[in-house]
Amino acid sequence: MEKISETERLVIKEVTYEDFDNLSVMLKDLEVMYAWEHSFSDEEVKEWIDNNIKSYREDGTGYFTIIEKESGRFAGQAGLHYSVVQDKRILEIGYIFMKEFWNKGYAYEAAMFFIKQAFHKMEEKEIYALIRPENYRSSGLAEKLGFNKISSFVKRYKEKDMIHDIYILKKDSK
Repeated sequence: MEKISETERLVIKEVTYEDFDNLSVMLKDLEVMYAWEHSFSDEEVKEWIDNNIKSYREDGTGYFTIIEKESGRFAGQAGLHYSVVQDKRILEIGYIFMKEFWNKGYAYEAAMFFIKQAFHKMEEKEIYALIRPENYRSSGLAEKLGFNKISSFVKRYKEKDMIHDIYILKKDSK
């Protein structure tokens, strides 16, 4: 894995197939993935890795592996990626962490790193977060980061209609 950066407590690396086992544990944990309403199969974990590697090449974005510095353990993933919502291409922030790393401020720390990347390195003017209404942890974190809810939409995923709240953070507000 190529290290791209680090924060005070985290190392940020590109995801590779070496992350398969750790990602499998995280993405197959229904408690972690409750907002997705399913856990991933081995094939879906491989596709997840493929999609992120492709996104690095095409857009310079994607989910990155987050390692806790102190222990050297896989903590989760966070990053930026482009999505299309209501016919508009947006830059979306996302974060998924293993349960044992919840409530330690790691998602906040990783998200702040990627917000700075988006606004300063990528020169973006706004970042979005798409969050299921029942995902209180994620919406709470988005609000703590300064995001504001602007609307909702229905996303079709795995043959299901899922309501997502749309949050936005504008560069001039940070």
